[in-house]
Amino acid sequence: MNIFDRKINFDALLKFSHITPSTQQHLKKVYASFALCMFVAAAGAYVHVVTRFIQAGLLSALGSLGLMIWLMATPHSRETEQKRLVLLAGFAFLTGGGLGPALDLCIAINPSILPTAFIGTAVIFTCFTLSALYARRRSYLFLGGILMSAMSLMLLFSLANLFFGSVWLFQANLYVGLVVMCGFVLFDTQLIIEKAEHGDKDYIWHCIDLFLDFVTLFRKLMMILAMNEKDKKKEKK
Repeated sequence: MNIFDRKINFDALLKFSHITPSTQQHLKKVYASFALCMFVAAAGAYVHVVTRFIQAGLLSALGSLGLMIWLMATPHSRETEQKRLVLLAGFAFLTGGGLGPALDLCIAINPSILPTAFIGTAVIFTCFTLSALYARRRSYLFLGGILMSAMSLMLLFSLANLFFGSVWLFQANLYVGLVVMCGFVLFDTQLIIEKAEHGDKDYIWHCIDLFLDFVTLFRKLMMILAMNEKDKKKEKK
């Protein structure tokens, strides 16, 4: 038998029989909003890099936090949908601007870091998202407690490192954080499915969960690549 004669059923690859049709429609809205957030965030980051307004990094971060709280306080309904989409776009734009200082640092070290980090993040995010979608329902929800505990430990070590100033501890925090965020992609994707199955159709807020996962993944991978590139330049000297 020639294995190359076998036909691949691509339609079967796109079927999620364990997810109800209404939840599949909800996921389409979530990922459409996610795509919008990515486009607007890229515009925000571009504006910061072009203007080189360093102080805008902190202001953008504070502004995005304010918009997220405003979005959280605005109830999900047909009447407020347009308003919440505008708030979502503003949140994404300011989040992209908040990445500005990190982008400036990477550009100063090696501009090729940015496309490499983005492509790497997109591949990681896509793979873990598909894993969560194809896996049995609720199979990754057990990760919630583990991931939150890991985040608490990482925060504790970050605070401790303010006094120790250990480069090794900083690097370890980055690598562990990258693994933890991969876990959050799995967890958040399946949690969104479960919420939708139980009637929570707030696709805008669900989009924020995935968007923050992507941004945090991108930031950590970008910093890891920047540190590795910096070490390479030191070795050449």
